[in-house]
Amino acid sequence: MREYSTQMEAARKGIVTKEMEAVAKKEYRDTEFIRALVAEGKIAIPANKNHKCIDPEGVGSMLRTKINVNLGVSRDCKDYDIEMEKVMAAVNMGAEAIMDLSSHGNTQPFRKKLTESCPAMIGTVPVYDSVIHYQRDLAELTAKDFIDVVRLHAEDGVDFVTLHCGITRKTIEQIKKHKRKMNIVSRGGSLVFAWMCMTGQENPFYEYYDEILEICREYDVTISLGDACRPGCLADASDVCQIEELVRLGELTKRAWEKDVQVMVEGPGHMPMDQIEANMKIQNTICMGAPFYVLGPLVTDIAPGYDHITSAIGGAIAAASGAAFLCYVTPAEHLALPNVDDVKQGIIASKIAAHAADIAKKIPHAMDRDNAMGDARRVLDWDKQWECALDPETAKKIRDDRSPEYDDTCSMCGKFCAVRSMNKALNGEYIDILG
Repeated sequence: MREYSTQMEAARKGIVTKEMEAVAKKEYRDTEFIRALVAEGKIAIPANKNHKCIDPEGVGSMLRTKINVNLGVSRDCKDYDIEMEKVMAAVNMGAEAIMDLSSHGNTQPFRKKLTESCPAMIGTVPVYDSVIHYQRDLAELTAKDFIDVVRLHAEDGVDFVTLHCGITRKTIEQIKKHKRKMNIVSRGGSLVFAWMCMTGQENPFYEYYDEILEICREYDVTISLGDACRPGCLADASDVCQIEELVRLGELTKRAWEKDVQVMVEGPGHMPMDQIEANMKIQNTICMGAPFYVLGPLVTDIAPGYDHITSAIGGAIAAASGAAFLCYVTPAEHLALPNVDDVKQGIIASKIAAHAADIAKKIPHAMDRDNAMGDARRVLDWDKQWECALDPETAKKIRDDRSPEYDDTCSMCGKFCAVRSMNKALNGEYIDILG
């Protein structure tokens, strides 16, 4: 019998859980370091007690930056086998979290399959599932319906749920008054907004927040406080709607911590590069160091087909400035449901951003692979370079497709290779270029 309901409660009682021990080992940290920061809320360990196969991860700005992969079926793309293929590919490539954003069909079997077989953290957005689960349109759902679906996801073993608790009826007037260029682009946020407009009622995730906290406490589900008003284009970044919602998310963070419920806070969104660092610091202050989970940020609006790159640029800046968790973005963002190749490209771009930020933050052992790569390149050890690479398959394929005449060079430089020339010069050897 557990002596605690949540990781936060255990930490506050001085108990080091097996999940904290696992995180400490991965992060090269002392268990007391992890326990103390879980107690403060600055590290979250999303680990539902019903997710038996989870390989726990810690989310916090002082730990390795984690990445999340969004998956799930839609009405136009509804093959669960393909989605499961994406899941396993994502886990094999190092994704720490999978979010099931399915918006069509019978979602529960897929969700349960994830929590029964996937070792990564599993997240969901229950408001999507409410319409599907009850097979009733949005305006026909009650506040109780939404809360019951939160409980269903908790029972199914989901480790964190995105809940758009921070928008209220006041937000309706703000959106109308401030004339945003892109209004609300959060899918969950737009559904809550629409429900409030159609029913005249308050946001159920805000009004019944205490009831939600009891559910999350019972199953140790981490609340990921959704940013319904995240900017959907550069012009809307850091506006009144975004910042006021963030203030409310800070208040909700405090209320969750009072019940020993772990929290992550979600953030932008589309944002000019020069605003990213300031946004990270504002969030850290308002939300008292709760882990920040950002979508991108995307630093330009004009790169459809390449938004994994715009996201990686913003993600690296965000994580280096304090964000703890990056939601990947694929080349298909704004265009289509990502295929397997899109997922791979999105993961690699996010992993590069996260790794670059970890080096900048001087996370313990973050540069070990980079140092090993430098050693391998110095002696032109190609096999060792594949071992150090984030995506060895692609790197090896490029070299094999354009193989050089001489093994100790590449097809760009040939015998003009600087590494080859330096090795020979320092060894006192003759350097042949034309032979």
